[in-house]
Amino acid sequence: MATIYYHDIGDYLSREQKLKMVHDFRSVKSMEWAEIVPNEKNDWINLRDGLFDSLLAIEPQKKFDFMSNSFFSIGTYGLSSGRDAFIYNFSYTKLTSTVKRMIDFFNEQKNLKDPIVNTTKISWSRGLNRLLSIGVKLKYDNSSMRETMYRAFIKSNGYFNRSLNEYLYSLPQIFGNESIENVAIMVSGKSGKKESLLFITKILPDSNLLDAGAQCFPLYWYEANTHKQKTLFDDTSDDDYIRHDGITDWILKEVRNRYHGAKNITKEMIFYYVYGLLHSKDYRERFAADLKKSLPRIPIVERIEDFMAFYKAGKQLAELHLNYEEVPPHPEVVVHITTKRAGQDDYDYFRVDPKMKFRSKDDKSVILYNANIRLENIPLKAYDYIVNGKSAIEWIVERYCVSIDKKSLIKNDANDWAREHGKPRYILDLLLSVINVSTQTVDIVNNLPHLTFD
Repeated sequence: MATIYYHDIGDYLSREQKLKMVHDFRSVKSMEWAEIVPNEKNDWINLRDGLFDSLLAIEPQKKFDFMSNSFFSIGTYGLSSGRDAFIYNFSYTKLTSTVKRMIDFFNEQKNLKDPIVNTTKISWSRGLNRLLSIGVKLKYDNSSMRETMYRAFIKSNGYFNRSLNEYLYSLPQIFGNESIENVAIMVSGKSGKKESLLFITKILPDSNLLDAGAQCFPLYWYEANTHKQKTLFDDTSDDDYIRHDGITDWILKEVRNRYHGAKNITKEMIFYYVYGLLHSKDYRERFAADLKKSLPRIPIVERIEDFMAFYKAGKQLAELHLNYEEVPPHPEVVVHITTKRAGQDDYDYFRVDPKMKFRSKDDKSVILYNANIRLENIPLKAYDYIVNGKSAIEWIVERYCVSIDKKSLIKNDANDWAREHGKPRYILDLLLSVINVSTQTVDIVNNLPHLTFD
């Protein structure tokens, strides 16, 4: 019978770092090897145990089940477009033009024997090919233009429409109408990554905001109000929709019973308790192996004081992460700004082109915003706030740039968002805000109650 050995080199290494390690080892004989044997769950590495399975499920076995033995009555994946370059853009105007051009090109193919492959005008997929085969004529719908959360702290314009997106999942029940307010916790499913992935959003999320297996768990979900009449048990945000709670009746009863009938505990408190607890280092470290391979399962802490502490922390974190654009700059960060040239336009002065940079790979205390602006004295602990494999700051530096999609040749210019919103300093102010959001997040997480598990 064969014996298998394993050597762990760690996570998040670059290609160069991996090759250097292989080179330095020189021979497999000089490496430390551990024999691995699968457990009853067929895990070979990152072994799970049974304690995680004893915690309460976050997702229901059946959607829209108010009495499901879970925290939430609904969960859904984020928007899966199948053609991001055509569906997302920092510019509302450019996205409108791109979508209309794609629709026109699609409709032109209906009378052709074989559709033309033109990657600059359309991105074919199974969904679009099916619509073409049954002779559907597409129409542009301006109401489908939406503000979206493309990546963590990165807003984009998006086209939210069933015909041009591969999968909408249950998003129409959660973020189906911009006039309806909602908020959803997004958690990773089977990422396989070192860190459990976690975020919260009040606008339509992309499926890859965290990873392809991530799911959204909302405070509310909505159904069409076909009778235009409220029931005794439902709250209607407007005449077209009936609002339901995302938190189940079952978990509300369980939590209240755990704390001897504490009727002051509400479903909203449970929602933010979940967000707070999922940030717990004790929880994330104890169940790191499980969280790589399945959605979270949640404990109800023994002391009501700890429940309230997690709820309040979760509420604080949500306020930071949802309203991040309104957070003032970190007081320690120094912004060096050169004198503006005579007649220089504000949008040109604050423009990022093509992208921001760190002073060096090893020194992230300084960000070179552009030729005019430099940020210094960035607290290093801000980089401890990780979202989907990298710090929130690094996401801003990486994504707020000018890029061109290789296939479609579509340009996506982050500066367009600033211009179309009438805010020349938008990207700079966003970066300064996210630095502060990051440090505050680290402080809140470090002060969460200590968790112990038997």
